[in-house]
Amino acid sequence: MEEGGMSVMVTAKRVARWCPTRALRRALYILLWGSLCYVLVRFSGQEESGLSRGGTMTGRLLLQKIVETRSPPISTTETTSNTTTEFNPFELEPSVDKSPSLSEQALAEQIQAEIPNLPVRYWQKYKGKVLSKNKTCAKFPSLYDISFNNVYWQTLKTSNGTFHLFGSYYDNRTLVTMKPVIRTLGMIDRLDPKVKTYCQLWFDGHKEPVFSKVWEYKYIWYKKWGNYKNGLLQPYLIACQVPPGYRHLVPESVSLVERPCDMATTNLRVINNRPQGGQKENFAVCVKGLDFLHDDLSVRLVEWLEMLFILGANKVFLYELEVHPNISKILKHYEELGRVEVMKLTLPGEQPNIPGLLHMYLKSKVTNKRQNELIPYNDCLYKNMYRYKYIALLDTDEVIMPKSSMTWKSLMETVVPKALKTKKDTRASYNVRNVYFMDTMRHTHGWFREIPHYMHMLQHVYRSHNYTKPGQYVKCFHDPERVLTLHNHFPLSCLGGSCSSYAIDTEDAHLQHYRADCVTTLKKSCSQEYKNHTILDTTIWKYREPLVARVTETLLHLGFFSPGTALRSTDPPASAVRRK
Repeated sequence: MEEGGMSVMVTAKRVARWCPTRALRRALYILLWGSLCYVLVRFSGQEESGLSRGGTMTGRLLLQKIVETRSPPISTTETTSNTTTEFNPFELEPSVDKSPSLSEQALAEQIQAEIPNLPVRYWQKYKGKVLSKNKTCAKFPSLYDISFNNVYWQTLKTSNGTFHLFGSYYDNRTLVTMKPVIRTLGMIDRLDPKVKTYCQLWFDGHKEPVFSKVWEYKYIWYKKWGNYKNGLLQPYLIACQVPPGYRHLVPESVSLVERPCDMATTNLRVINNRPQGGQKENFAVCVKGLDFLHDDLSVRLVEWLEMLFILGANKVFLYELEVHPNISKILKHYEELGRVEVMKLTLPGEQPNIPGLLHMYLKSKVTNKRQNELIPYNDCLYKNMYRYKYIALLDTDEVIMPKSSMTWKSLMETVVPKALKTKKDTRASYNVRNVYFMDTMRHTHGWFREIPHYMHMLQHVYRSHNYTKPGQYVKCFHDPERVLTLHNHFPLSCLGGSCSSYAIDTEDAHLQHYRADCVTTLKKSCSQEYKNHTILDTTIWKYREPLVARVTETLLHLGFFSPGTALRSTDPPASAVRRK
């Protein structure tokens, strides 16, 4: 290339000698030099194109053809190779969501579904209209005026304490003496609140609110359990009576204020869930806030849910703090079937809601954890008190197992007459004793060949011989017509007087509790009282066939089995074990 350039220069000099003028010679030099530069650039571009395309493509513009080289995973048995794909970017269309933007009405409906304690529909209906007592008193708060806290909570700051409110409910049950009552569930950073507060009740078709003084702060806790001091959030059920003249109406929403004419910073939808046709279903199960961010308990959750449905649970209501993606997948599946309802949940106030840190906080602050759990339990009670005959509060490792019958319905048909023989009044709850089915008890005896390994409860049929003491760690079927506030294990307060609970005989049913170890308070006596004395209890095997079929079908449908998965089998076979 350099030799060609030199020859062009020599030729140019020879030709220039024959030019008559200096200007003409200069023009000739420029022309020849420009031609040389063009040839050099053109030739160089062809070389580079040949190198990059293996000599097969020349002179194409970069934007006309783009080469994309992909290398497949390295294989030990096959030679790796590169595949080349050519495409024209001017003919491509990126895949993006082109759905039309939601209208304000559609967006409002979406918000209402996600946050049921907000009066979104009522606010939309009267948006732009003035609702108030007068120009300076008790103006209806726009959703934009609400003091939100951690998404699902609303905050009222008073002269003596801060209220974090979660839900409001219409209560006109038969045993309510001052019915109808609007009950509001929340947490207050005061013991025995002294501040006077009022409910602003908003009725559909009424431009003015109706005022009602708060007449009760019902404490949902026992002093002896700890955390009993001002400054810490305490669970309460706050009550306002619907005034005369309005008792035939159900308020659409309620605002809690310190003075009747205050501009409210809270506005909760009054929940009044009634069954279609007025007929109650039999059983609802309520589950506290799920905290399984990194624990994939999805398969065990399927087995647990299907077991409850076989026993007769009509619907399971779960609250979600943070869960593994596979658990979300399971819950979404059952929501689509209408068998479960999932409510998102956060902790109120300044408690952490950062994923991971929330789990660490609840694990470290056990008493705070127990107090926070009372909110979803009682929210579930008041949302479902008109819709179900019995409500059970269960963890996902617990099953109320009938022993003398097959279903919860037939169990209660046996238990209630027995209870009435000892006392004529119906009970507020019916409790079953707790017995441990610990992981280590199965490990000692091995797997059962005829039962899939992923069926945790069916595989774990060795339990402690001893039950925990009567009244300790029990779980109940609660009668929602009689209970006022609930704790994890029993009612805290009831309508019509003290709470009465009937202890179901262990021959009829018990609570099968599947744990890795005893609860913390029993750690010292765990080995001696429970781990070292085990018996075989195959009561659950009477549901084996439908349970295995349902769980396997669900897991297959949701893609939990990898292609080529084989079920393992080891001794002993289930058929070789004598049932208890």
